[in-house]
Order: sequence, then structure tokens, then C-alpha cells
Amino acid sequence: MTSRSEVVGLAREWLGTPYHHQGRIKGAGVDCATLLCEVYEAAGMVPHVDPTPYPQDWHMHRDSERYLGWIRQYGREVPVPEVGDVIIWRFGRCFSHGAIYIGDGMIIHSYIGQGVRYERVDAEVFRSRPVKYFTLWK
Repeated sequence: MTSRSEVVGLAREWLGTPYHHQGRIKGAGVDCATLLCEVYEAAGMVPHVDPTPYPQDWHMHRDSERYLGWIRQYGREVPVPEVGDVIIWRFGRCFSHGAIYIGDGMIIHSYIGQGVRYERVDAEVFRSRPVKYFTLWK
């Protein structure tokens, strides 16, 4: 079984990759959903998952929980995240932004205009947004 630190190591390999809607090429472009797909697939924790196609603003116009549905297929909700777990936030009408928790209140995620980067879980952009935590470990 892949360790939590290995997942964080795989996520760190994507740091600096530009944000690109539906992209999934390390160093060239990735969005928050495809980043999770690539990292957890590389870790051997999920099969190849292709969440595309989806419009960039789907979460503003629809309330179907597509992102949450994918996470629930492979993980289970937990009250508090551990290193390597997934954190998802509600933006717009549904849960639509995900990140990998790396510990000490920090995440790695891909964000529009910023790309794959470190961020604090309590950063302004996340404050007061509904949040859920999931683990892919049994």
C-alpha cells in the first residue's frame, strides 16, 4: 500500500505546473480535478479516471455534485484530514475544488491563474466555504 508521504511526494512533483482547464501534463498544465486523478493514479490508489468533459464554470450553473461523486467512489469521508488525504471545498453551487493535504495546515492544489502551489488550508479564499475531508486509505 502506498504511504501517505509517498502521495505527498508525488503531489510535490507537480509544483509549478501552470493551471490549465482539463490539462493533465506535469509541467505543462493541470486543474485541481486532474491533479488529484494523476497523483492518486501514480500512487496506485485509483484506476485511470477521466472526469472530462466539464466546462470551466460548471460549478456556477449546476448543482450536481460531480466532484463529490468521484471522490465518494474511491474514498470515504473523515472528520479530520491526515497527510495525503483530499480536501474539497464548495465554490459556487457545489463542491468543486480539491486539494491534497500535506500536513501542518498546508495543501497542494492547482488554482486558476496560479497553477500548482502550496497554500494554507485557512487561506482567505477558503474561509467560510463549506469543506469536506476524504481519505483513500481503508
